[in-house]
This record gives sequence, structure tokens and C-alpha cells, in this order.
Amino acid sequence: MRASSPDIAEPSAEPFASEGDHAACRASIRAGSRSFYAASLLLPPRTRRAAYGLYAFCRHSDDAVDEARPGTSAAAVARLQARLARAYAGEPADNPADRALADIVVAHAIPRALPEALLDGLAWDAGGRRYETLSDLCAYGARVASSVGAMMTLIMGVREADALARACDLGVAMQLTNIARDVGEDARAGRLYLPLRWLAEEGIDPDAFLAAPAASPALSRLVTRLLEAAEVLYARSEAGIGALPAGCRPAIRAARLIYAEIGREIERAGLDSVSGRARVPGRRKATLLLRAAVPRSAAGISAPCLPETAFLVAAVAAVPAPAATPGWWDIAGQVVRVLDMIETLREREALARESAP
Repeated sequence: MRASSPDIAEPSAEPFASEGDHAACRASIRAGSRSFYAASLLLPPRTRRAAYGLYAFCRHSDDAVDEARPGTSAAAVARLQARLARAYAGEPADNPADRALADIVVAHAIPRALPEALLDGLAWDAGGRRYETLSDLCAYGARVASSVGAMMTLIMGVREADALARACDLGVAMQLTNIARDVGEDARAGRLYLPLRWLAEEGIDPDAFLAAPAASPALSRLVTRLLEAAEVLYARSEAGIGALPAGCRPAIRAARLIYAEIGREIERAGLDSVSGRARVPGRRKATLLLRAAVPRSAAGISAPCLPETAFLVAAVAAVPAPAATPGWWDIAGQVVRVLDMIETLREREALARESAP
């Protein structure tokens, strides 16, 4: 039996998620993010299965808020918070992602503060919050991206503060890249994530830009600043990858390389994130997957935690690690290992065919 925590239910006799639920979670990541799906194929089977479940819940939560009818986003967030409470109580809602999450939080002792931070970020989206400074934007990234990175780190069996801090760096870096890539798409949807102080420095009126988003030299300079801030955090995150289990490092490094490459694609497009949306070509993505296997130095892992992500690291420190005693989650992972490996080989072959000229 694991050490107890007031936030996490005791393990159930049987897992909540069925094989069909796991298949649905896998399909969710494949449809929702080709970049993350490609990187996930490098994960060990047991870790990959949990990652799919986590992604499915995060993806479903994001979609529930994005697709809510006008004026109902806050209610959508409230429903998600209620579902999260049910998952932590061991009474998940009737949804594959909820059942998978209920298993994951027990098996990996994930403090409730982490997924709650994600829902807080979605609530900020629902309220149309704008961000005055880069620090404010990093606080948003901490919630919608670093929270997921911290949960993934726990799924991989690592709870050390330095490794978690570097995972949070990677999450914020990815979110800054997302924002740099989606400036035009967000503006056309009435959303603005660029720091208001930066806009003022460039003489860009936020509301006028939302009314008629257009590329400009001034906007390109803001995109450059976002990408530069992301690059600093990508570099800091690299040291944390070396603290992960050896079998997990290539997948996380692949995700880091592919996302950083989105920034290079934005630059190749002339820093115009309004007229189009940067994508990493399949062949380039395949090359980066190969590069991900090359070991890197872990120097710098003890760099200070970002102030905006410190609350996530502290939340993990407050929850005891799961006991090493085998439970149903270990047994299930062994039973599906061979089948999972066969499926992974098939997926990699399909990815190679898609990337071929």
C-alpha cells in the first residue's frame, strides 16, 4: 500500500480504465498532436500508456473550454473541476480519459494541485485574461504546460525538485513557442497572449490588432522576443532530461527538439505568424527523432526554479512518493508490453512511410 495522501484515493482492487479506454486515449493524442505522438513512440510501453491517458484528459479539458458556447466557458471549467474531484475520489466520470486519470494519479502519486493548475489556466482562457509582462505570461505557461510536464515527470518515476524544475522550464518554453506560432490564429479567435507591455513598446494597440490582425515588422520583433525567451528555457531544460530514466530520455528530448524546431520554421517564414501557421515537415521531424537518442550533458540541472513554476515543485514535495510494492498497474503494464511493442513498431513504420519523399 502506498503512503497516504489526503488528496489521492487509495488504490482500487481493479483498474478503472479498460483496454478500450486506453485505445481511445491513444487515438486522442494521435489525432490531436502529431508532434507529441511521434515523440511518444520512443517512450517505454508502460510510461507511454500513462502518457496517453494524461494527454487525453488534458486534451479533452482544453477542447471542452474551447468549444463551449459563448458565455458558457466558466461553466465548462466548473464541470471539469467537478470531474477532477471525482477522479481523485476514485469515482471517475464515464469517460475513457477520466478513468485513465483516476488510475494514473494513484499509481504515480500525482498531487491534485498539478491538474488543478491546468484547469486554472483554462479558466484564465475562459475569462479572456491578458498578460502585462513576460512573467505574467510564464505564470500562464506554468499552468497550462508546466503542470503537464511535472505530471509526466512523476509518471516517469522522478520526483526530485531539480528535475521537476527543468521539466517546468520545458513546459513554459513550449507554451511560448505555441504563442509565437499562433499569433494570427489566436487573434482571429479574439485571443491575445502577447505581453501588453511589449505591445505598448512597439506602438501596437491590442484591440486594433485583434480587430484586424496583420503581420508587421513590429510584430515580428515581438515574435522574436518570445522565441528568444523560449530558447533560454529550452537550454535550461536539457539538463533535466539526463535525470530521467534512460528509456524515457529520447522521447522527451524528441519533444523538446521538435518544438524548438517550430521556432526555426517561424523564422524561415519571415517571423510572420499571422498569415500562416508554422509546421515541422515530416522528414525533418524524423531526423529530429533520430537526434533525440544522442546523450547530452546534465550540467546545470540545479539552476534556480522559475518563480512562476515554484508552486508546482512545492506541491510534489508535499505528497509522499508511491510505494514500490507491485500493484495492478505493474501487472497490467507487463501483460500488455509485448503487444504494445508490436503496435509501436507498426506506428514507427507508418511514420517512416509518411516521411518518405
